[in-house]
Parts: sequence; structure tokens; C-alpha cells
Amino acid sequence: MSFLGGGCYQHHVPAICDEINGRSEFLTAYAGEPYEDHGRFQALWEYCSMMGELLHLDVVGIPTYDGLQAAATACCMAARYTGRQRVLLAGNLSPDKRSHIRTYGRSTIVFDSFAFDAVTGSIDQSALAAQLGPDVAAVCIDNPNYFGAIEDGPALARLVHASGALLVVGVDPGSLGVLTAPGDYGADIVCGDIQTLGMHMNYGGGHGGFIATRDEPALVMQYPSRLFGIAPTEVPGQYGFGDVAYQRTSFDKRENGNEFVGTAAALWGITAGVYLASMGPQGMAELGEGILQRVAYAREQIAAIPGVRLAHPGSAHFKEFVVDFNATGRSVVTINALLREHAIFGGHDLSGLFPQLGQAGLYAFTELHSQADIDTLVQTLARVTRQ
Repeated sequence: MSFLGGGCYQHHVPAICDEINGRSEFLTAYAGEPYEDHGRFQALWEYCSMMGELLHLDVVGIPTYDGLQAAATACCMAARYTGRQRVLLAGNLSPDKRSHIRTYGRSTIVFDSFAFDAVTGSIDQSALAAQLGPDVAAVCIDNPNYFGAIEDGPALARLVHASGALLVVGVDPGSLGVLTAPGDYGADIVCGDIQTLGMHMNYGGGHGGFIATRDEPALVMQYPSRLFGIAPTEVPGQYGFGDVAYQRTSFDKRENGNEFVGTAAALWGITAGVYLASMGPQGMAELGEGILQRVAYAREQIAAIPGVRLAHPGSAHFKEFVVDFNATGRSVVTINALLREHAIFGGHDLSGLFPQLGQAGLYAFTELHSQADIDTLVQTLARVTRQ
């Protein structure tokens, strides 16, 4: 039984996802052009269309390598679009994401971080306001953030836009059946990982990143990777699928392209498209509602364990939350080792990543966790924290 999260999650994978992505016309279709590979292009166009509907944005690119790469590219897009060289990263982003963004963009972008509120786990808006200025290209946040707390998207968008910067929002697409779509509260570039949309956990994968924007030509031209569109053919009622603004890419411009791009996680994009088509709007709403219910129940039960506290008790959470073990006198390392003796993987150890939280663990809950699973976790935590 696993309660690990932090970027890769155990979700139900419909059998149809494995069936379709295992078909030879998709599984072995590494490369191809519109005139010879209609099925793959149409499948990816359908995926992009459904993602756009979910995010309430107009333009979605084909999948990047993973969600970390999507965030890094989104920051580079914002810098090119605004002509500014400074990007502010939220302090409550995933440490892995912050590291990847900095590594990828450091040759052209100056990165700074701003604080989060240790009490709520959410962004400290006053700390953000103090760092905003005419040199800031973008502010990069996650919503829900790394701790699972839901940020005040509209307030952050107003604050960021007042300085002329873009708001880059990382989002879990599985949350959008119940949470406001980023496109509705002013996000300019939205990115994230599609692992939650029909992909198994495979030693940390599989992953694919997405990037989405409004249909503004100057912004769309900052996409480095391919964009697929639909067009009528000379045969009435028949359509073809092909590249949009191909001249943006390094395939066309080589060293003068926006960024170098190569192999993308196209197969996972097709898989995510199958998942979204099979779930539909009602299915995505039920998924989100079920996760919210599990998180609410788990928070209530864990908070009742003597010596165990919720790190951010006043915030609303989706899928994940931080458990505070400081009062137990035990380290997260010890607690996780004891949980493994009972065949349970506990939460991520945050003590080294976020020292201001002390001995704290990040626990995740999905639709695969039953009430009995959560009760087993709570009972086991109660035993191992008092030994």
C-alpha cells in the first residue's frame, strides 16, 4: 500500500488505455508526416482538443518529455514573449521542478524564489509583491501546490499582471473536474504532467508534459515544439491533420529555432486522449470529488492521532497534504521504516527539502485508496508514532 505522491501517482488506468497505446500504428509510429501518418496526427489532435477543453485554453502543444520540462519551457516562452530576463519561482514548488527549471533556463534567465507561508502552505502574496518589478517576465506557481494546498489563483493573477508579467501555472489535470480551470482565472501559460491521465507508475514514469496558452499569435509563436491542426481537404467532408506554424521549430530553423526539440512523449499523449475520451466531463468530476472526499476523511482521521498534526490545517487540499510529526519525537525516516515493516509506503520525507517544516511527510490519496486502506494507515501510524 503506497501513499507516496509528489509528482507520480497511483491512479486507475482503464484497460482501454493499454489496449489502444499497444496497437502497432501508435506504439511503433516513432516518426511520420501528415500525409502518411493520419491516425497518429488525428489522435494527438484529439488529445490536444480535449486538454484545451479541460484547461479552458485554446492552444495545446504535443507532450514534452515530462511535466518538469514543460514548466522549464513555459518559463522560457514567457521570457521570449515579454523580452524580460527574470523569472520568479514559488518557494512551494517541487524541489525537483525548481532544479530542472533553473538548469534548463540558466543561460538566458535569472531565477529568484519567493517565500510561502509556513502556516498555510500557500504563497506569501506580500513576499511575491516585494519582488515583482518591470524586469520580471513571469511568476511560476503550482495550483494545487506541492503540498496539495489550493492557491488563490485570481488574486495571484491580478498581482502578477499588474507588473506586466505572465502567470505560469502548473496544474494536475486530474483536479480540473472539481477545481477552476487556470484559463478562467487568468493564467497565461499552463503546464503540467499527464501521468495522472491513464499512465501506470513505471519506476517513476511514465510521464509527458503539456503546455497550453490562449490563442494569441505572439504567444503561440513561442512554442518550440510542434502544434497540430485540422484543415479541410479538397474532398468535401474529409479533413487532414498537420503542423501549425512549423517555421517556429528547430526542425525548420535548426540553430535559430526557439529551443531545440526532439523526441516527445507522443504515445503518452495518445494514451491521455483515450483516457479523457473514456472519462468525459462527468467522469472527471467524479474522479475529483472522490479524491476530495478521501483527502477530507484522511485529514480528519490523521489529525486525531495523539502527537500527530496537520501542517496546514486551515487550507483546502487536493490529493496531497503534509503531516507534521514533530511532536511525536520521531523522525520521518524512522516512521517510514516502521511503516514499511507493515507493508506500507509512507509519505515523502520533507525534513531535508523544507527544513522550516521540521519532521514532516507529504501523503497522497487517490481514487484507488479505499476507506479501509486509509483506516489501516491511520491505525499503523498511531502504533509506530508511540513506540
